[in-house]
Amino acid sequence: MTACVPGSAPTSSTQPGSQIKYGGALTIVPGPYGRFQRFFNPFAADNSTLSGTKGMIYETLLFFNQETGQVKPWLATSFSWSSDLKTLTFQLRRGVEWSDGQPFTSDDVVFTLNLLHRFPALDLHSIWTTLQAVTNPDPYRVVITFKQPSFPEEWYIGGQTYIVPRHIWEHVKDPVHEANPNPVGTGPFILKSFDPTLYILERNPHYWQPGKPYISELRYPAYVSNASADLLLAQGSIDWTGLFSSNLQSFVARDPTHNRYWLPPIAVVMLYLNTARYPFNLLPVRQAISLAIDREGLSKEGENGYEPPPHPTGIVLPAYRSFLAPQYRSLSFQVDRARAIRLLEGAGFTRGSDGIFVDREGRRLAFSMEVVSGWTDWEKDCALMAQDLAAIGISVTVKALPLNTYVSDLQLGSFESAISWTNSGPSPYYLYDALLDSANTAPIGKSAPSNWERWSDPTTDQLLAQYAHSTDPTVQQQALTGLQRIMVEQLPSIPLLYSVNWYEYTTARFVGWPDEHNPYAVPSPYSYPDNEQVALTLHHV
Repeated sequence: MTACVPGSAPTSSTQPGSQIKYGGALTIVPGPYGRFQRFFNPFAADNSTLSGTKGMIYETLLFFNQETGQVKPWLATSFSWSSDLKTLTFQLRRGVEWSDGQPFTSDDVVFTLNLLHRFPALDLHSIWTTLQAVTNPDPYRVVITFKQPSFPEEWYIGGQTYIVPRHIWEHVKDPVHEANPNPVGTGPFILKSFDPTLYILERNPHYWQPGKPYISELRYPAYVSNASADLLLAQGSIDWTGLFSSNLQSFVARDPTHNRYWLPPIAVVMLYLNTARYPFNLLPVRQAISLAIDREGLSKEGENGYEPPPHPTGIVLPAYRSFLAPQYRSLSFQVDRARAIRLLEGAGFTRGSDGIFVDREGRRLAFSMEVVSGWTDWEKDCALMAQDLAAIGISVTVKALPLNTYVSDLQLGSFESAISWTNSGPSPYYLYDALLDSANTAPIGKSAPSNWERWSDPTTDQLLAQYAHSTDPTVQQQALTGLQRIMVEQLPSIPLLYSVNWYEYTTARFVGWPDEHNPYAVPSPYSYPDNEQVALTLHHV
């Protein structure tokens, strides 16, 4: 069952006949992350490692285009499944070198995958819950066997696992906390210089795609807030960013010839309620919170109309409309605070003297809501939700935290509620799997890869397994319909907004950008490995 035919190095999407001009330094601001730490560990969560680590420096075996569904060969030239979906074989590309000149072989792939087994904290996609063994019959072939049919693993292993050089990482004693300050990868760029306020990547002279990249340097300056970076974007000092901007039309109007943006919905912004903690383990509390939130207000006031309210199933529309169960096609979120209050009263809560609900033991219905300091749109969203919940007798304290603290709190479960992102993939299964699979969570105090709300439910796990064990579209859709029902009826996590690909750029200095007419990659500079596709295609004006 071959899924990807052998191929040569992927070609540029630059229009035929166009003149390629080499050189230039591209300035990128993925987000307002504050001062940088020299941390290039490709196994860390996306917002813990420096942008460019994944994609620009380290690469995957395959490239999945989530906009078009296309799968391209990358470090692997082909892959194939056995008929029982228990064996996945990759044929690797010959002639690839690490940036230190050492050859890339199947030893590196086997070592990387086994490293995730030896250090489970690195296994962010929980691939070793189904993976049984990894072997390399020859230097350019890798054979992966699974405990059961595991079709979705081609995305996690082929498209989301970044391969590291064995000859370097086999000497790392603690890869979980390794800063990897001098990264060696197969990607198109290498580290040139580092400063807490600016780091620079330069062209990799050993890169395996002849003649690429066209750009000489990638520059990543540090900013502490959307507002400070937004100012430089308006002034034309930034070429490419993934910032929330309060007025994109104004940005375009400053230079309508060159300034552009494209905001396709790719995932869902969630309100994570820690279901391992009281009172979020109570369904009526989760339902009341959801009913009180004015998502239209979040969209208009918090996101300036750029991020619309999501579908209650968590299905990303319009991209995945074909997966939406018929019974939910007309469903939408509604604000119903009277019903929210009735639900709380029915669960035994009563109003205290200060207007805040208390339970039978006198515990106030009050909690904190975490957000990253400087992420101004989400800070506004949290403030709006606090007002909405106060209206039904729930007290919320918004906690704006440094990014590293915020991510740690989510992973370790040391939070009450938090606004945050979800993972995406080639179908809705991948969002549900990351969000709901009990294999992706952990007890409070231990690191959870992605199921931060600590949802653990046998029915959910059975539905996820049903999808994973089949390639039959009917069987897979039955599983997705069941997962949609859980999202709608159980509210394991509360959808707030569609997460669009914040993507603003200027064609004044570089051309070849993806857009709605040429969606060769998901364009945000913090989407991996799509950022690599963009950096390989762009060239100087």
